[in-house]
Amino acid sequence: MLRVLFLAYFLSFFIVQSKVAQSTLGDYAIMFYNVENLFDCENDSIKQDDEFTPEGDKHWNNYRLNNKIKGISKTILAVNEWNPPAIIGLCEIENNYTLKKLIYNTGLSNLGYQYIHYESMDRRGIDVALLYRKNIFKLIKSSPIQLSDPTEHFYTRDALYVKGIILTDTLHIIVNHWPSRRGGELTTETKREKVARCISSKIDSIRTIEKDPKLVIIGDFNAEIESSSLQHLLSTADIKSELKTRDLRMNAIQGSHKYQGKWSLIDHILISGNWLNNQSYSFNHHIVSLPFLLEEDKTYSGYKPHRTYAGPRYIGGISDHLPVIIKIKKNK
Repeated sequence: MLRVLFLAYFLSFFIVQSKVAQSTLGDYAIMFYNVENLFDCENDSIKQDDEFTPEGDKHWNNYRLNNKIKGISKTILAVNEWNPPAIIGLCEIENNYTLKKLIYNTGLSNLGYQYIHYESMDRRGIDVALLYRKNIFKLIKSSPIQLSDPTEHFYTRDALYVKGIILTDTLHIIVNHWPSRRGGELTTETKREKVARCISSKIDSIRTIEKDPKLVIIGDFNAEIESSSLQHLLSTADIKSELKTRDLRMNAIQGSHKYQGKWSLIDHILISGNWLNNQSYSFNHHIVSLPFLLEEDKTYSGYKPHRTYAGPRYIGGISDHLPVIIKIKKNK
């Protein structure tokens, strides 16, 4: 009996590993997730993080932190079946400590994820980061893209630039978290336009060195694709989106974020036009709406992301955003 059980276990393990190995030969996934205030529990004297401490308004503690991190890891493991994303962009993470807990203290620990993170000038101390599976994506270099302008008293999160090789392709990845819409969408759009010009300039510099680079511009842009800031980026840098707001109108989940009953698609994965139009590749881009990421919207009907807090009240969800993912296949 024990021999039968051992053989069954061995065969199941072999099948899983074979599927993972096969799936990574010619296809991979890139994911982006705004994880909504992934703070540690310690007070940092140079950051405005007081509410995310045990004594703060949110009564943030290790139990709640660990619960949130388990939820993020569960999402990453479930998002693409046998083939967890090779590359994951994150935003609203505080520091290396939270990233280490995510990739070393959860079910992700045996998948070989590494992280890239730089501290930025954001006043709350929330930054962007990138996770990558080191056996699939070979890192060449990385650097922050400073978007703040102290001379104009303009402070925002840095973007993150990463260059590496996957399969036989060199990718240039920029992870973004553009200024929020707090204060009004139209009022704050000028801030996002300023950031868009900086990202466009970075893309121009990449294009001067490499012809037809494969660009992946991911992040929470706090703007829909029709906005002037994103249209500037798309038009000046030859960046395109396969997933558009109008394509979602007939779906129950019509965006990556919901505010006062209205869905909006503000989390994007954008690809360079020359790559997206290359017939040697196939792209499948969608919003991740796994059941455990959602809860019933009792006020406005339908569903909404199951977030961690509703105001000061802890409700135990993962994020107020849904992840987005693109699956890329290199055709024979």
